[in-house]
Amino acid sequence: MRTLAYGSWPSPIDAALAAAHDGHPEFAGFVGDEAWWTEPRPAEGGRRTLVRRRADGTQESVLPAPWNVRSRVIEYGGQPWTGEMRPEGPFVVFVNFADQRLYAYEPGAEPRPLTPVSHVGGGLRWVDPRLHPDRGEVWCVMEEFTGEGPTDVRRVAAAVPLDGSAAQDRDAVRELADARHRFVTGPRLSPDGAQAAWLAWDHPRMPWDGTELILADVAEDGTLHTPRVVAGGPEESIAQVEWAADGSLLYAGDRTGWWNLYRLGRETPVCTREEEFGGPLWKIGYRWFAPLSSGLVAVVHGRGATRLGILDPETGEVVDAAGPWTEFTPTLAVHGSRVLGVGASPRSAYEVVELDFRTGRARVVGAAHDDPVDPAYYPEPQIRTFTGPAGREIHAHVYPPHHPDQVAPGDELPPYVVRAHGGPTGRAPLVLDLEIAYFTSRGIGVAEVNYGGSAGHGREYRNRLREQWGVVDVEDCAAVAAALAEEGTADRRRLAIRGGSAGGWTSAASLTATDVYACGTILYPILDLTSWGSGETHDFESQYLESLIGPLAEVPGRYVERSPAEHADRITAPFLLLQGLDDPICPPAQCERFLSRMAGRHVPHAYIAFEGEGHGFRRADTMVRALESELSLYAQVFGLNPPGIPTLELLK
Repeated sequence: MRTLAYGSWPSPIDAALAAAHDGHPEFAGFVGDEAWWTEPRPAEGGRRTLVRRRADGTQESVLPAPWNVRSRVIEYGGQPWTGEMRPEGPFVVFVNFADQRLYAYEPGAEPRPLTPVSHVGGGLRWVDPRLHPDRGEVWCVMEEFTGEGPTDVRRVAAAVPLDGSAAQDRDAVRELADARHRFVTGPRLSPDGAQAAWLAWDHPRMPWDGTELILADVAEDGTLHTPRVVAGGPEESIAQVEWAADGSLLYAGDRTGWWNLYRLGRETPVCTREEEFGGPLWKIGYRWFAPLSSGLVAVVHGRGATRLGILDPETGEVVDAAGPWTEFTPTLAVHGSRVLGVGASPRSAYEVVELDFRTGRARVVGAAHDDPVDPAYYPEPQIRTFTGPAGREIHAHVYPPHHPDQVAPGDELPPYVVRAHGGPTGRAPLVLDLEIAYFTSRGIGVAEVNYGGSAGHGREYRNRLREQWGVVDVEDCAAVAAALAEEGTADRRRLAIRGGSAGGWTSAASLTATDVYACGTILYPILDLTSWGSGETHDFESQYLESLIGPLAEVPGRYVERSPAEHADRITAPFLLLQGLDDPICPPAQCERFLSRMAGRHVPHAYIAFEGEGHGFRRADTMVRALESELSLYAQVFGLNPPGIPTLELLK
């Protein structure tokens, strides 16, 4: 065992290794009895490919570069593909990212377009497709831009003919219902084909604030008639709706303060628990539950974490899958007795997991975790609950520095990076993340804070951030940092704040509102609330600040008071600012205004803007540079000596 200062430990986890393992499989589904899913390819420009697992266990990427299976509906996208097995083989419909058209794919042939291109605004986009071969159609959500502005858009359930007749003809796309709601999910057809159900909501609500469950009759021509609200409303969030095999309608709603599972017509949940059976609907087509033909329901559920289980709606009993996975994402698919999901743990990255509920056996069937380095270099996380202002609980994951062959001098305390997750209605899962291991294996601790407003702990916890964004999140992160210092876990003089998107906001706001941190890393952030809340972002979040900050028309001063861009004079700590130039959610203009107001202040900083990157980095070379630059910032500010890291030039 060698003794070296914190931050100078040699590590086999370099930035290229972390970048190669960034991202995870998503949107798992069955095509016949085959498991399919999407996977990231950071080394191929950050595209997502579609992976097929044949019945014999062999796997292949069915769409080569440059095909990119990813939707841009509400910019965050959602379920981008669907498929079925035909006598001649699989038939798949998918969204291609570059042009956002729907394509039909059959092995051995080039994908053929099903939808046209529109050159108005953001064009035509599609998400959450469902095949209806008896009608010769795929039903999905259509997002159609009607002008050049980001909010000049309408969304509606639509049917696209599978014969390609709409590939050049917008009029051949059949709208299934009127566009009375701003946001909708894809319609779910009842087993007898007589009814369809979907979710809808309108500004200024976000889907985790309140959604409506719409039920409509299906006419002979396939249009949806007499739509009526049967559940939900402004104060109840319904996250998902699905039909059971017996024709009953199941949905996940949070009227009790927790997303529990309900059967339409019953006032009480089928399983009443103070835990979540749903979550924030950031992507259209998320699935936290999937009914089985037996009447049982596969569920992703938990409190502060998520497990895969089988729920008996008659008894309310849930039996969880055995295995090492402690976190599952909201993507479930079922076929017979088989359940497909995506799970991970603190010792393994996300992998595709199949559960046979009859035998109880769970196994990895895709994207299997393979340790790229000795697991001895992985961090050993701690689940912690801290006390914040007014005695409120703050949930966090603490990752102390960890190395199998290195220790620091006994009189030295480690530097720590406090990480604020995005959303802000989101959470940081407790899973293996090589970006975290990149720091901990070098002797830098990491604390992920699920501040007030985070998901996973009930509606009351989420609502702590209502009109308090920039206050509660900042206070909670600072409270965790201070507690780590006070208990002797972290060096008070070597604390950093770091986050992306809404986490970038929290990082920047923390540097303007507190003196806790010696430096900060700010990725693709919101910095100017007034501009962001009055037309500088995309439609989905264009009125998000009405609940996070307050109505702009009523409290404009609050928008100014909390914006880091308005208080650049308060920042004295060095910082790194990272931004994608193609970001429609937090556009580069936010960073540029902020930097113009920092001019002449002589605060050490660096700004790196990446061409071809949007909201969140997906390219391997981008991620390598971003990670190495972040480490160099900490090295310069904290007085560390990490070997082999390019020096980031800090301007003044």
